[in-house]
Amino acid sequence: MFVRRALLAAVVLSSTALTSVSASAETLLGALAKAYTNNSELNAARAGLRATDEDVAIAKSGYRPVIAGTGSYSAAKQNGLEIQTGSFGIEIQQNLFDGFQTRNSVRGAESRVRASTESLRNTEQTVLFNAASSYMNVIRDRQIAVLTERNLEFLTEQVRAARSRFDVGEGTRTDVAQADASRSAATAQLAAARAQAESSAAEYRRYIGDDPKTLKGASPAKGLPKSLDAAFSIASVQHPAILATNHLVDAAAFTVKTAEGALLPQLNATAGMSRSFRETNGGSLSDGYTNSASIGAQITVPIYQGGRVSAQVRQSKESLGQARIQVDVTRDQVRAAVTSAWSQYVAARQQVIANRALVSAAQLALDGVVEERNVGQRTTLDVLNAQADVISAQISLASSERDVVVASYAILSSIGQLGVEKLALNVQKYRPEEHYNAVKDKWYGLRTPDGR
Repeated sequence: MFVRRALLAAVVLSSTALTSVSASAETLLGALAKAYTNNSELNAARAGLRATDEDVAIAKSGYRPVIAGTGSYSAAKQNGLEIQTGSFGIEIQQNLFDGFQTRNSVRGAESRVRASTESLRNTEQTVLFNAASSYMNVIRDRQIAVLTERNLEFLTEQVRAARSRFDVGEGTRTDVAQADASRSAATAQLAAARAQAESSAAEYRRYIGDDPKTLKGASPAKGLPKSLDAAFSIASVQHPAILATNHLVDAAAFTVKTAEGALLPQLNATAGMSRSFRETNGGSLSDGYTNSASIGAQITVPIYQGGRVSAQVRQSKESLGQARIQVDVTRDQVRAAVTSAWSQYVAARQQVIANRALVSAAQLALDGVVEERNVGQRTTLDVLNAQADVISAQISLASSERDVVVASYAILSSIGQLGVEKLALNVQKYRPEEHYNAVKDKWYGLRTPDGR
């Protein structure tokens, strides 16, 4: 009796009671810091943003001159004479006016970089939430495995007791069969629980990049909004998905202007220097070298381009309209996510209170049924049913305690605040602006800023 009550108290206190805790145990924030640094999905998103940064440098190349070296050589026979001619030189082309296409292309590229930066922040929040969820899943599933193992031990004892009573004529063969059936079911439940714990460990490795060892229990996230309306207000101005779509609207608007620029006159300046020569009969006769230089300008006024440019303008305007609608779609999605996370958090807290009371009541009922069975007022089946109620209540409590923590992190993610600063993670923050500033104005160079 005392042992069972001690177990009940340990289970009710917290989900950490069935998890070994030591000074070196992993914490939730420590696991999130590992995920922030090691997660492959997140690192791939960072690499994608670095590639997007280069679009700004590509767009700015329209402002800069294009310089090319030229050279030619030919040999021919004519009327018995061998004639060799050649030339070499350098040419420079500079765009002076392109209908503001370069300017709008640069601004569009900058807007896409800002959108990609917000998308990266959104990916960070998704990865951190998945990491937190996988962390709590491991704790829950390990706890359920321990509970089912202890349930099997209890049922094994009931089988032994039922056989002992049958041997002395105080029980029936039915009691033994019922106890055996319950123990077999518990064996299957334990195998399933252990398999689920292994599956959760695999998810943990996927998001955090390390095997789960000893994990400390976790509390709900701090700094949650005071109300659902407050959460809506924060999400509407801070969620990275909404900010990203707003930047994509800007990028689409600049794409319209870039397409319209193709309808305006184009002005280019050119300059060049060259040197040519002509030799006859292997150099016995030479016309010498001729040097030349040129400079000029060319203006092109579009009159009709077959309708191609007009179609591109119309297409880009439709894309702009789509981008504006997508902002509303994203806002609705974020609002739905906030509502869902908040509702799950409130429900999980209430479930924890109810399940703790349920565990206590079920355990008291089991103790009473066991005592009544011992004096012949209850059957073995009554004990088995009472034990099933206890294990079911304990599993429900473990699940609801997990749900409280996960839902609290879901709230932070849904309002756009599940980040390094809010969580105070002990990790060096990735700063995308460092790479952007390093490449946006580069005129030349094949190596990336990190030396590749």
